[in-house]
Amino acid sequence: MSPTTVTARTPLRWFVLFLGALLAAAALLLGTAGSALADTADPADTAAGTTSADTADLPYTIVVNVRSGGEAVEGVTITVTDGTYEGEGTTDASGRARIGVPEKESAWTIVLVESSLPTGVTAPDGFAFEQEATFGAGASITKNFTLVAAERQTTSFWDQLISRAVNGLNFGLMLALAAIGLSLVYGTTGLSNFAHGEMVTFGALIALLFASGAGWSIWIAIPLAVIASAAFGYTMDAGLWRPLRRRGLGTVQLMIVSIGLSLALRYLYQMFIGGRTLQLPGAVSQSIPGLGPIRLSVTDLVSMTVSIVVIGVFAWWLMRTRIGRATRAVSDNPSLAAASGIDVDGVVRIVWIVAAALAGLSGVLWAYFRPGIRWDMGTSILLLVFAAVTLGGLGTAFGALIGSIIVGLLVEVSTLWIPSDLKYVGALVVLIVILLFRPQGILGRRERIG
Repeated sequence: MSPTTVTARTPLRWFVLFLGALLAAAALLLGTAGSALADTADPADTAAGTTSADTADLPYTIVVNVRSGGEAVEGVTITVTDGTYEGEGTTDASGRARIGVPEKESAWTIVLVESSLPTGVTAPDGFAFEQEATFGAGASITKNFTLVAAERQTTSFWDQLISRAVNGLNFGLMLALAAIGLSLVYGTTGLSNFAHGEMVTFGALIALLFASGAGWSIWIAIPLAVIASAAFGYTMDAGLWRPLRRRGLGTVQLMIVSIGLSLALRYLYQMFIGGRTLQLPGAVSQSIPGLGPIRLSVTDLVSMTVSIVVIGVFAWWLMRTRIGRATRAVSDNPSLAAASGIDVDGVVRIVWIVAAALAGLSGVLWAYFRPGIRWDMGTSILLLVFAAVTLGGLGTAFGALIGSIIVGLLVEVSTLWIPSDLKYVGALVVLIVILLFRPQGILGRRERIG
């Protein structure tokens, strides 16, 4: 066996061992902390209302919401019957009751028991206390009882614009953390890393592991998640990307490997956390009063502050430090940088560490912005990250920052004119239009092709 082969295989063995140890630790902590993670489950599941014990395990569910004047009504008794079976439930603090039923073919009568209305809550004349319901293709149906309609509040166009612009800035800054790392990797290696989204998910999962699994403070869990993400980036480069580069693989082959790595990591995440949505501690926080039309929670303000500080520190590192200047030199021309005495492999290794750390932090902030952690959360923003990098200029860190802010603003502000389901499409359309007039991106350099 040649020395080169030993050098290539030994880091790969460490890479596999690192992943195995990490997943084993995740399985142990998540398994022993099941009750803690159950408390962080999807709000749609945990806020489903109270259910009588004898109907909790039935296969089909009728969900009933009771509201008055826009407020949830707690403690209201709801009964359901099809003539042969009768179930009962009571609304919880969110005004929701969940009642299990044994079959879906019947026509169900849902009754709000008027005598169970709390003191001070009344129904208007002619209010229908009964509703009919039938199941469709799904295993649950939802019905609403609105005792008093909520007063309609209108917001001016300019107030909405200001509010969504601030949210777009927050989203853009969070997106920039991931995009800067992806752009650095592309600039120094030429690799379009499709597994970058899984690095974003990795950071959020490690924060969840320490916060909910181990029970540590979120302020300890987040720095540890960033450190673990950096270690993950180092291991990936040492165990996978560097050996492949030394074997002379082209950028297309490396890109295909990154796609395979993305799929492998994504479904490993799903194997351990399932398809549910998990919440980090403090995901729901109070809005800050006195900001006029701007609606920002404490979590949003902290997220923006952290993003700005980290991006500022990164900019200083890239522009003022020796390794930062070496990184820019390798990104501009790797061959010339190597001829000048710069350790290109060492610079690339540091770039992978920094990129993974930024991606991990972005994953934590994305989990609060969304909110929630899912096994495929990184994939859901990967296209936007690529759009930001391409818009700003491939391989330029500051271009990725500008592109991310533009994409974030477009995504949020565009919902003033288009449905929310299409807001990501609007950002991509603008990307195409800009590239038609400036193919190299905003800060990219024009290159000769052919």
